[in-house]
Amino acid sequence: MKNKTIGFVGLGRMGGNMARCLKDKGYNVSALFDINNSIAAELAAEISSTAYAKLADVTANADIILTVVTNDKAMDAIFFGEDNLFTGAEGRTFINCATLTPAVHTQLEASASKLGATCLEACMASSIPQARSGELFLMIGGQEADFNANKPLLDDLSKALHYVGAAGKASEVKALVNMVMNINTAALAEGLGIGDALGIDLKMLCDIFSQTGANSRVLETDAEDMIIRDHDCYFSASHAAKDSGIALGLAATQGINAPLAQATFDQYTKLTEMGKGELDKSGIAELTFQGRNA
Repeated sequence: MKNKTIGFVGLGRMGGNMARCLKDKGYNVSALFDINNSIAAELAAEISSTAYAKLADVTANADIILTVVTNDKAMDAIFFGEDNLFTGAEGRTFINCATLTPAVHTQLEASASKLGATCLEACMASSIPQARSGELFLMIGGQEADFNANKPLLDDLSKALHYVGAAGKASEVKALVNMVMNINTAALAEGLGIGDALGIDLKMLCDIFSQTGANSRVLETDAEDMIIRDHDCYFSASHAAKDSGIALGLAATQGINAPLAQATFDQYTKLTEMGKGELDKSGIAELTFQGRNA
């Protein structure tokens, strides 16, 4: 795969570090684009790549294009806008890494196929350090033959790689992963907030949580940040709201009631509407500790 040229669209916390990772592993990262031109220019200088002002130029100068954008609207713009990645897309492969509504990935695969191009969804359940080190947890949707053809590249980005099925299925799985993660995060914030109000030593409380049924992955990643109010962003509150919303939409299509997911969505939506959507998901603790004004 290292004989292929690689492009990136969306150079934020995840996309930029994935580009750095592949460059370090010997790939020719030939084309970069970000809506913020200065970010693209700075990364291009850092990794000896080229920043382009037009999406069509990324497609023209890369065999494989990875997209890491924020939501359905952004994905629609980069593929179906006036300047778009599908221009001259024949023979290209697009690997789309955002958590989107599953139907968007289905639409992209169908549109790419008509142009003689390939699309895969590569949903990530990891954060910034893993993007930089090539240790992402990736869930892949699309045609299995396309997955197999691109597996060496995907292996170089990940430590755990799962092919989960047809286009849209990876987004369904990712939405459920993040739904459960967000519920666990909200529950931890409430437990610590109540414990703090009761005057319980929170370090002791976390130690007890870790040895009982209250244990969870977010206890390891978020508890200290909640206590000391360090909410530097690894996974934002606004993204938590978006992903819980996608999961609620999936539940609704199946006639399933999801009150815990709804309550968590409401909390993260409240935090976002207060202008705090760029806090890390641990910032939900600002709504549960006494005396804090989120």
